[in-house]
Amino acid sequence: MAKALEYKGHPLQRKDNIIYYGSFADPYIVMLQILDTKKVKDLDVATKVSVQLQMTDPSIKTRDRVVKRSEKTSLYDAIDVGSVWLERALASR
Repeated sequence: MAKALEYKGHPLQRKDNIIYYGSFADPYIVMLQILDTKKVKDLDVATKVSVQLQMTDPSIKTRDRVVKRSEKTSLYDAIDVGSVWLERALASR
């Protein structure tokens, strides 16, 4: 069985243009949504990425789960800020 992809000790799961960072068993996860891309040679590279720190509590309405949000111009910048938000949120519980 293939090992799940991880970044800084937290799992990454992708579905289409959305990447979930963190475990749904934890109180928070980060959702990265690729909003725009450009072609670099034969590769699609993200140029606009929405970052949201969200609570995972299913009893809270979906729209009320977002704790923080931002937009970045690269996937690296987006996951970098997302990882900081996630670490701080999980440390403060």
